[in-house]
Amino acid sequence: SAELIRAAELAGLTPFCRVREISRSSVLKLLDVGAQGLIVPNVKTAEEVKNLVKWAKYAPIGERGFCPSRKDGFGWRLKLSVAETMAHFNREVLLIPQCETAEALAQIEEIAALPGVDGIYLDLGVSSYQLDTAERGFTYRENAPLDMRMDRSEPLTADTVVNQWSQEELKRVLWQYGEERYAPQIAAAIVRRRAERPITTTFELVDVIKSAMPGQALREKQHPAKRCFQAIRIAVNDELGEVERMLDTALNLLRPGGRIAVISFHSLEDRIVKTSLAGFARGCTCPPDFPVCVCGKTPDIRLVNKKPILPSAQELEENPRS
Repeated sequence: SAELIRAAELAGLTPFCRVREISRSSVLKLLDVGAQGLIVPNVKTAEEVKNLVKWAKYAPIGERGFCPSRKDGFGWRLKLSVAETMAHFNREVLLIPQCETAEALAQIEEIAALPGVDGIYLDLGVSSYQLDTAERGFTYRENAPLDMRMDRSEPLTADTVVNQWSQEELKRVLWQYGEERYAPQIAAAIVRRRAERPITTTFELVDVIKSAMPGQALREKQHPAKRCFQAIRIAVNDELGEVERMLDTALNLLRPGGRIAVISFHSLEDRIVKTSLAGFARGCTCPPDFPVCVCGKTPDIRLVNKKPILPSAQELEENPRS
């Protein structure tokens, strides 16, 4: 509301508003009451961003930079055209469409004709919203259909992985994406159970996983199904492949002097991020016995922190999911 926006300004904060409906009236209404930033959820296509720019009559100016509010995203500073709208709209506004894929990011880069960006921030992994929405099937703590899709328009679901993929493929997924040491036993148990009847819910899958694990594993601090659920979710959404594509796209967009920061949640993501950043930071690729460089390759980036920054004890206490 206008009152909350005014309160934020008095407190020295920049008022941001979430656009609930991607429409011209929604965008202009929020700008009219003083919003200086618009967060637009669930933007999936380049056409939607074209419409946002058209409705708000934006003209790109000034510094551009990524600014996600959830998983991946980007934003750039824009100024409303005085000639086409009311004078009190003539101010800079930060528009933050939220995207989930490197493909969407590349599309928006083309539309906005971005000459590179000054800052990129990627927050990888599943969001708390998805974990807390039981019917999405991400969590082993609530009973729900086996789905686990971040994008519900995609055809592949956890149900397909669990009930149709081969035992060997299941074993590979559980070991490679979940680092589950009982992957062979769990994959075999899944195949035996689904031969009797399909495994259709999260609780049914949890029961199968537990049945394949020894008693000592069931008494460990973390939930017995945690690693398996992570592995299946990664496979359903091709998360690691998307991380690689997003990093390549994002790093190629950085301008000289730009910065990139990445929050990774588990060791698999962390390994990809480290490898990718190290590759961009590497210069000469000539064999070490060459007396002089003949490849001419120079580093694309400089690593500010060679080791990851970990959450503090206080943050872990206040936000265990960090």
